[in-house]
Amino acid sequence: MTPSQDATPLPLQPPQYSATADSSIILLKQRPSPATTLDSLPYRRSNPSLSTLFASTASLSGSHPGSGTATPTTSVVPGSVFSPGSRQNGTQSPGGLPLGLSDKYRNLIQRAFAPHVAVLADADTEALLRGKGLEGGFLQLLRPFGESVTGKVTIRDSVGASRSWDDFGVRFVGVADGLGLPTVPGRSPELRIDTANGQRDGGRPSSSSTRPRTRTGGNVPQIEELVERHLRFSEESQHHGMANDYLDHRDIGPQGESSSSPFYTLYLRRLLSGLPIVPHETFAHPVACVIAVSSRNPDPTEELRRLYARQHDGDLRLPQWVENEYLRYYVLVHEEETGDIAKSNQMFEKMKRHFGLHCHLLRLKSQQCIPSDDDSVALPACEWISAGEEIDEIRKHETADDITNPTPYLPDSDVTAIRTFVRELVAQSVVPNMERMVATWNEQVLARRRGLSGRFMSLSKRWTPFGSSRNSSSPTVGSSNSNYDSLQGFYRPDAPEAQMRKLADYCFMLRDWKLALSTYDILRTDFNNDKAWRYYAGAAEMAALSALMSTAPMSSKTRTENIDSWIEAASYSYTDRQRSAAPYYALRTLALGLELLRLRGSSAADDAALWASRILETNLVGDVGHALFTERVSACYAARTGIGSMKLGSRKRKAAMWSVMAAENWLKLNKALQAEKCLDRALMLYDVNTENGEGVVKLPMQQMQAFINEIRQQILALRLANRGYHDGEDEGTEVEQSLMVEEATETLDKSPRGNRKSLIGAAAPPIDVGPLSPMLERREGEEKKDDQFE
Repeated sequence: MTPSQDATPLPLQPPQYSATADSSIILLKQRPSPATTLDSLPYRRSNPSLSTLFASTASLSGSHPGSGTATPTTSVVPGSVFSPGSRQNGTQSPGGLPLGLSDKYRNLIQRAFAPHVAVLADADTEALLRGKGLEGGFLQLLRPFGESVTGKVTIRDSVGASRSWDDFGVRFVGVADGLGLPTVPGRSPELRIDTANGQRDGGRPSSSSTRPRTRTGGNVPQIEELVERHLRFSEESQHHGMANDYLDHRDIGPQGESSSSPFYTLYLRRLLSGLPIVPHETFAHPVACVIAVSSRNPDPTEELRRLYARQHDGDLRLPQWVENEYLRYYVLVHEEETGDIAKSNQMFEKMKRHFGLHCHLLRLKSQQCIPSDDDSVALPACEWISAGEEIDEIRKHETADDITNPTPYLPDSDVTAIRTFVRELVAQSVVPNMERMVATWNEQVLARRRGLSGRFMSLSKRWTPFGSSRNSSSPTVGSSNSNYDSLQGFYRPDAPEAQMRKLADYCFMLRDWKLALSTYDILRTDFNNDKAWRYYAGAAEMAALSALMSTAPMSSKTRTENIDSWIEAASYSYTDRQRSAAPYYALRTLALGLELLRLRGSSAADDAALWASRILETNLVGDVGHALFTERVSACYAARTGIGSMKLGSRKRKAAMWSVMAAENWLKLNKALQAEKCLDRALMLYDVNTENGEGVVKLPMQQMQAFINEIRQQILALRLANRGYHDGEDEGTEVEQSLMVEEATETLDKSPRGNRKSLIGAAAPPIDVGPLSPMLERREGEEKKDDQFE
């Protein structure tokens, strides 16, 4: 991850290095057998569709241009030993972010928490779409179009002010998505849902009920495996000279975010994809359900009633802690080639009379479209898929033939009809219904809780009528003092606490940060009194995120007393304060908190680095995540630019040290390109003094200079090993003798060597190549023998 630099551009770019500081390296013999290289490849054949999949996935943008509002930041460092600080105490609100900072992670976070819409279709509709090449049926057809609704979506906040967003979207999910997590012994069998068709298994244990669903996220090891696959693919692409769209290890500019690593963005996106359905938060709970029926059905109205009954109180019923009264949207799918449009219109009018105005007539072609058709359009790729689902997609591309493109194609008329349907669903039904629910809960539940009687009720919950503390008595199910069921570990959906949590989550998804913050703050106290630690951690997490997502200015005192305490309480409660720890949610809290704090500028850079280092200390991530978040610590310290001509209060040397540590971590994972990128970044962060127009890098101490030289030597040796060059003594085979004839001298780096000495200073000694020296001596001896023979 490229750390952010200060506003002053660096006068000298670090030269690219791959050999010694004085002379070029002569390439040695190459291994005749490519077996060792093939063993490390992430795929087993050359597949163009697989290359396109890797490139398109890793290059997904984190934000849309023009969306959102930049978080206000402070332009100076607060009071410290380096400077007296600002009189405004960091409350000024400039027009944008400082140079070198981008709000793409803030936009990524606000797009991640989107409303979820369940999808349920009858057998005829599924058969129609499978005939069009969509094995996933109606859900696969809708998913990519819901992630970004066409045009702007206008949303009204709690005070009636309207605002338009051009990056608003919804998540189309299956009726049982998010419930495939392993079941807890002794709990209700309602969580056991068949992963094949979404039906219950009646509490009977089965292999499908205990295996996590691929569309469900929250699995950190799967995220690590996915990012590792992308890293291996990028390394092999560079070593074999393949074209790469999303990785250029030489692209290191002075701006921190302009050349940020796509692997950290991919890690963060997959961390927020496929949110599981859990009791303590309602982001993954459906806000609506699309029920589709085909015009082939002789009685579509009766079929819609049957599907509704299955989901409302039948075999597709969600667990009892999920609110079941939400919007239902009914769709009649008409086939253009074989269907009668007049008959479909009559059916549609009958549907509107029975089910209301939340209906739509979707006209699709039944024939399968091929890429050679004139009006064919490829089905867009889904951005917000879980790590497990993307791994399955990669495996599918690996086993596909080279000439086969598994991407389905649709007619242009179908794409237009689907986009129109999705926009009508979101803009006319989902968003207005969520606004009405927010207004209702705000008036009926939250207003009472804010009044004097609500405060008295909160006080009475903490103390029994006889004056003794609630802590002295054991909690009981159905107690008059609490709505929390401590035995099953959840609030019922009709409880005031559950309704307030849904209200706050709806406000967060509708981007009303102010009302969301005030509601989460009230809920923290209630959950703490009830000792509902998972609920308390979730409320503290979202309170911190709501405050940081808001564009209102924030003083350093408020950030220290509120934000830091909320993040600390959330991470502690997720990991240490309950019987079943939740490391995924603790990682999400710290990762999102550090990114939003980093956007607050220099005054919050140290806090952001603190939470990034907390992730490393608590071992919430694997080896790949450890290296990525080590880079992020460096980026957080680099955001503290300092003030004045001497940059007092900056953390550039500390950022450089963490970047060197990240390079060492990448070397342990055999990622030479990432290690070289981090090392180049560290050299850029060290002080650069201009003397006679030439930049001279002065490292702080001799030991650090020796350590960097050692890492550079290891990077060179690893790059040579990855390309197949070795130091073996196998001189007897005919293949190696034939390869000796084809040896040619070349340099690993085509950049000029004039600036090589600026890496370690004018007076620094040349780098000792070490293990390569005997190889060069042997090569020189062979050249002398050839000269004598001639």
